[in-house]
Amino acid sequence: MFKRFYKNRYGYTRWDGTQRIEGLDADDILNALSDEYLEEGNLQQALRRLMQEGIRTEDGRRSMGLRELMERMRNMRSEQLNRYNMASGVMDDLREKLEEIKNLERKGIQSRLDEKQQPPAGQQNAPTEQPQDGQQPSSGQQGQQGQQQSGQAGQAGEGDDSDLTPEQKRKMLEMIAKRKQEYLEKLPDDIPGQIKGLSEYDFMDDEARDKFNELLASLQQQMMQQFFQGMQQSLQNMTPEDIAKMREMIRDLNKMLRERQEGREPDFDAFMQKHGEYFPGVNSLDDLLEQMRQQMQAMQGIMDNLSPEQREELQNLMEQLMGDDRIRVDMMELAQNLEALMPMEQARTRYPFRGDESLPLNEAMRMMGRLQQMEGLEDQFKDARRLDNLEAIDSDKVKDLLGDEEYQSVEQLKELMKTLEEAGYIQKKGNRWELTARGIRKIGQKALQDIFNKLKRDGFGRHISPFRGTGGERTDESKPYQFGDPFLLDLEKTLMNAVHRRGIGTPVGLEKEDFEVYRTEFTTQSSTVLMIDLSMSMIYNGCQPAAKKVAVALESLIRSQFPRDNLHIVGFSYLAREYKSEELVEMSRFDNETGTNMAHGLMLARQLLGRHHGVNKQIILITDGGPTYWHEDGEWHFGYPPNPFAEQQTLLEAQRCTREGITINTFMLGEDRWMIAFVNQLAEINHGRTFYADKNNLGEYLLVDYLNSKRKIIV
Repeated sequence: MFKRFYKNRYGYTRWDGTQRIEGLDADDILNALSDEYLEEGNLQQALRRLMQEGIRTEDGRRSMGLRELMERMRNMRSEQLNRYNMASGVMDDLREKLEEIKNLERKGIQSRLDEKQQPPAGQQNAPTEQPQDGQQPSSGQQGQQGQQQSGQAGQAGEGDDSDLTPEQKRKMLEMIAKRKQEYLEKLPDDIPGQIKGLSEYDFMDDEARDKFNELLASLQQQMMQQFFQGMQQSLQNMTPEDIAKMREMIRDLNKMLRERQEGREPDFDAFMQKHGEYFPGVNSLDDLLEQMRQQMQAMQGIMDNLSPEQREELQNLMEQLMGDDRIRVDMMELAQNLEALMPMEQARTRYPFRGDESLPLNEAMRMMGRLQQMEGLEDQFKDARRLDNLEAIDSDKVKDLLGDEEYQSVEQLKELMKTLEEAGYIQKKGNRWELTARGIRKIGQKALQDIFNKLKRDGFGRHISPFRGTGGERTDESKPYQFGDPFLLDLEKTLMNAVHRRGIGTPVGLEKEDFEVYRTEFTTQSSTVLMIDLSMSMIYNGCQPAAKKVAVALESLIRSQFPRDNLHIVGFSYLAREYKSEELVEMSRFDNETGTNMAHGLMLARQLLGRHHGVNKQIILITDGGPTYWHEDGEWHFGYPPNPFAEQQTLLEAQRCTREGITINTFMLGEDRWMIAFVNQLAEINHGRTFYADKNNLGEYLLVDYLNSKRKIIV
C-alpha cells in the first residue's frame, strides 16, 4: 500500500565529469543566439555563428560548435603524428619480430645442445659406445648427416639413428646446430629475403616456428585485406578449395569492374550472392568500390610515407606473400581496374610523422585509414561552415573517429533549426528563416534577464511613491471600511475585530466599525520614448550593442510588467525615425549613418508623446556625442566640430519638451568635456537627470531609473 509513496526515488552521486547532462532545448538555443542577433540584427548570421561556436548554458550544459569539433580532431591527429614514426616504424617492427624469432631459434638450438651434453641419470659412468670394429661413420653416412644439418634439413635426432652411439649423436647434433646457426646468420638483410629464407627453414624450436607461422599468416591476411575486408584467414591456412573459390571471386570481380569501365551495368546482386562473405556491409557496387578504395588508400598512405628503398622492400614482401602465381596475376589486374575507376594519385597523402614509436602493419593501416578519414571529415566540417549545410557531416564517422560527446553535439546542431521551428520561435519565409513574434518576445525576456541579473535584489522595486489613492489592484494590507471603498472584505480581520470588541462567545455579532477591507493600489500610466544614437561613432566606440540590448529589454519589461505603459523607439543619426517593436531586433549597424541629429530626434519624440494624455512622460536619451546637425534654409546641415547652431536648436527642442511636461534623462557614454558640458546644460533646462554610464553597465542604470520613476498610489 505504500508503494505509491516510493514511486519516484532519486539517487545522487558526486560529479566526476562522466555523467551525461540532458540535451539542449529550444529556449537554450534561442538564449545562446540572442546576443549575436541583437548585435547584428541578422538571424542567418546569428545561426551561423552559433553553429561555429556552439552552445554553453549557465548550468553547465553545452554543445560543441564546428570550430571546437575541428580543433579536437586536429589535436587528435597531431597527437598521433607526434607519437608514431611511419617512415621506418612499420619495417622496424617487422625486423624486430623477425629478430625475435631468430633469437628464439638460436636459444632453442643451444638448449638442445645442452640437453645432449648432459647424459641421462644413472649413465654418467657408462662407457662410451664406439662404432663397430673401431671405424668412423662412413662417407655416405657423413653426406646424409650433412644434408640433415643444412638449413633445410629435418630436425636433428629424427630418422633412423639407432645404430649411432651417444657420442656420435652428440657430434651429429653439434654439426646440425652449427649449420643452422650459420644459415640464420647468412639470411639476407632485407625483410622479403628473411621471410623467404625462414619459410624454407626447418625450425628446431617449437615456439620460434609458431611465432613465424603466426607472423606469416598475419602478413598474408593484412595483404589481402587491403582489397577484401572480409578476409578472415591467410592464404597458408586455406584449403585448395578455398583458394580456388577466392581465385574465382577475383576473376568475377575483375569482370564486373571491366563492365563498369565499359559503361555497362554489372549484375552486382548475383556477385554478392556468390561472394558476399568477402565484402561485409556492402549494398551496392559503389559501396564496394568505396570500401576497397579506403583499404587501398590506407596502404598507399603507408607506402607514400616510406623511403623509396623501404617502399620497394614492402612491395616485394607483398608480392612474395601472394604465393599463388595465378592469384598474383589476377590481383595485378584488379589493382589496374581499380586504378582506372578510382585514380589513387588524388589520394596520395604524406603526413609529417615526428614520433619514435613503431607500429605493426595492421595497426599502421588502421591508423592511416583513420588519419585519411579525419581529412575527409575536416572537409565536411569546412563545407558545413561555408555552405551552412550540416547534413554534409557524417555523424557516424564523427562518432567513430572522435567519440560520443562529439557525435551528440553534431546531432544537436543538425536538429537546431527543427527544434526552434517546433517551439514556434522561427518560421521559414521563402529561403530565409525569420523570428516569430514569440521568438522576439523570448529574446526580449533574455535581454531583460541579463540586465536584471546584475542588480541587487533590493536595488529596484516596481513602484516607489509616498502617495496613496483609490482603485486598481488589491494589496495584502487592510484598513477600516469607509463608504465608497471597494468591498474587498478581509474576513479574518473583520471577525477578529468583532471578537476583540465583544469577547469570546457565539454567535459573533458584527457592527459596521468591525469591517475591514483590503487596500488597493493605483498605478499611473507612463509614456516613454527611448532615443538611441545611431551615429557611426556608436559602432566605433562599441556602444551600439549595449544600447540595442537595453531597448529590447525595456520594451520587454513594459509589455510584460507594465502593459498600460506606452513605449516608442526612436533612432537618430542623419535623420530620426521611429522603430516598431518588430523592427527593433532587426536593427543593425547598417542603420547607422554619419552625424548626430539630436534636434530632429527630440522633435519626433515630443510629437510621439503628444499623442498620449497621461502626465508621466519621459525621454530616455542614449548617446556618446553631442549634436552635429542643424536645420537651415529648409535643409539639415552637418558640421564637425559641432556647430553652435546645432547646439542651439537641440536646446530649443529641450525647452519645448520642458513646457509640455516631458522629462529628458540622458545616459552619456562618452567622456568628451564639451559633450559633458552640453548635457549638463540640457539637464539644467529640462530639470532631467544625466547619467555618465559605462557601456557595459548601461542596462543596469537605465532600467533602475525607469522602474524608480514609476508612481504608485495606495489607499
